[in-house]
Amino acid sequence: MKHEDEQDQPHQPPSARPQSLMFSFLGIYVLGRGTAVYSGSVIDVFARLGVSEEAVRSTLTRMAKRNLLTRHRQGKKVYFGLTEHATDVLDDGRRHVWETGAVNRDWDGTWTLVGFSLPGNERSTRHDLRSQLIWAGFGPLQGGLWIAPGVKDVESMLAPLGLGDNVTVLQAQAYKPTESADLVRKAFDTDQIAERYRVFLDRWDTAHPLPSATDDLARQLFLHTDWLQLVRQDPRLPAEHLPADWPAIRAEKLFHTLAHRYEHSAAQLAESVLDELPLRP
Repeated sequence: MKHEDEQDQPHQPPSARPQSLMFSFLGIYVLGRGTAVYSGSVIDVFARLGVSEEAVRSTLTRMAKRNLLTRHRQGKKVYFGLTEHATDVLDDGRRHVWETGAVNRDWDGTWTLVGFSLPGNERSTRHDLRSQLIWAGFGPLQGGLWIAPGVKDVESMLAPLGLGDNVTVLQAQAYKPTESADLVRKAFDTDQIAERYRVFLDRWDTAHPLPSATDDLARQLFLHTDWLQLVRQDPRLPAEHLPADWPAIRAEKLFHTLAHRYEHSAAQLAESVLDELPLRP
């Protein structure tokens, strides 16, 4: 837990790893455009965010090694484009932000259950599995049993991990004496989820958000990164088992309002900075 003097301050940009900011940048300014961007112009954009040239170059290099970016040379310049894998990742993030929504209003009472048992020497695999489950909206109910509201495509999500018989996947509904509200309470820390949205609202729900940010391009990238980190951690619990004043509802409306407010001015700034290379289909 952060000490009080280390907490993100509402008037300051949210703390975010360069890679998280890079995903936001790529999702807005590279995804679906059929282009690659010159590394020097990416450095110029990230300077507006207070990210150093060294950190940007290191992030681009790591993402290329992870099969997320491809290099394209033109003269002495190196441009970076998206791999198919990166496109899939960014499309998934886009759906979380724009289509899925922060609150589950159409839940039919179905739960997806994932049980797993891994040998003690599989710590890395266990970590990857838990990360995937959290990203997909699962919470730990007991022992190695995780649950999520709704029907989840667990097979495709976990296929890359190659867990085989170490994982059991079921779909079920709660029956008395078990209540769905109790499952929500046991498997998910709703107080913590709500607090994340309140922090978001404290930072962004003002007349002039992030006055210390350089310009609207910086605010746009901070906003999208902040919001994506929120929705990635949100299991989208059934609305019927959440308080009427659930802060995610107001936060989601605010995000859409601000995203629209920054879109035009940020795009103009990006166009003046970015050096793009059209890629052949």
